[in-house]
Amino acid sequence: MTHKKESQLERTFALHCRAHKVAEPTREHRFAPPRMWRFDFAWPEAMVAAEVEGGIWTGGRHTRGSGFEADAEKYNAAALAGWRVFRFTTGMVSSGVAISTIRKALEAA
Repeated sequence: MTHKKESQLERTFALHCRAHKVAEPTREHRFAPPRMWRFDFAWPEAMVAAEVEGGIWTGGRHTRGSGFEADAEKYNAAALAGWRVFRFTTGMVSSGVAISTIRKALEAA
């Protein structure tokens, strides 16, 4: 099974998780077999997931029509299955907003 290449943004978020002593996330967690959908970061016991969305200002996959539509289907399926999915931009990861949000979500779980 091939996995996507880890982005710099994902490396930064993983570093923030370790630095802030957030429980170790599962990377590339597949949540809806037989679909191939994966979360970038997941805490399955808490049903919390984080998606880091790069390329939002450069016309990346997440902002183009077909990519946006596929993401909507994925996130709706996750919500129906009881997941709380948090989506973070580059700025949110860099500023610390992302890790702060995940810490609060995990504390509330």
